[in-house]
Amino acid sequence: METLIKITNEASLCTIDIEGVIGLPDSEQSADSAHGAATYERVSREIERIKSIEAKEVVVNIRSTGGDVNDAMLIYEALVALDKKITTCCYGYTASAATIIAQAASKGCRKIASSALYLVHMSSSAIEGNATDMIERTDLLKKTDERIASLYALRSGRDRREFERLMAENGGRGRWLTPEEVVEAGLADTIIGIEERVRPTNIIDRVKGWFNPSAEEQAEPAPLSDLNILHLPENSLLSSASIIALEEGQNQAKKSSTAMQEDPALEGTTLSHNSLAYAEDLRNIKARGF
Repeated sequence: METLIKITNEASLCTIDIEGVIGLPDSEQSADSAHGAATYERVSREIERIKSIEAKEVVVNIRSTGGDVNDAMLIYEALVALDKKITTCCYGYTASAATIIAQAASKGCRKIASSALYLVHMSSSAIEGNATDMIERTDLLKKTDERIASLYALRSGRDRREFERLMAENGGRGRWLTPEEVVEAGLADTIIGIEERVRPTNIIDRVKGWFNPSAEEQAEPAPLSDLNILHLPENSLLSSASIIALEEGQNQAKKSSTAMQEDPALEGTTLSHNSLAYAEDLRNIKARGF
């Protein structure tokens, strides 16, 4: 079987890595059904391995571009049947049949990497035969598409026709979706791998924080070195403390006073230059006896 299903069971957590091709399309199977990659006998052994897991939580890492729908459906049903918390994580190109397995997660536990791409499309098949053979295969493909769209609708809570239209885009080849589009379509719950935003620490943001403090900031007051004492926040304990200290300082300080300075205008009117000259002449005349 081309599908790589690696199961690691450790204590209460079990990890299942699903990588590469999921089964093989009918056109690539050998004539001997006992060695066919997509036969139920081959897949059932993997199902039994999954059922025997004793861990309470199962994390399924998916790195696959898809493959055989029958294999994917069997793995999906086996995971859903487990009485455990199931988390699916999609990485890289998660496409086609691999998206079916991704829907096997418990509620709210479908994750997709921020760098991944997700492809849903109509099922396809290769066949040789007469017109009747073609009609029968066409009918099977249509029913397969209905089942896949119904599965997407069940896990997303959306209308099945939405996914039928999405799968039918580009001539039935579907469309690659970004992680954001996958979440928006209801096919994933969480995007993982997004860098946590660094909280800004510049002065403008600090000032804004004074008037709109977060719960964390309210619980732990800012250091004195970080506060502007001229513009303390109204709800700050330091604000009332500073007002009390200011009043006490004013009461203890001496009142300022201005010392009187000598001012010629206080003792008489200041004479002009001409008046001073006339007074000098008058004194000289009196001195001569006139």
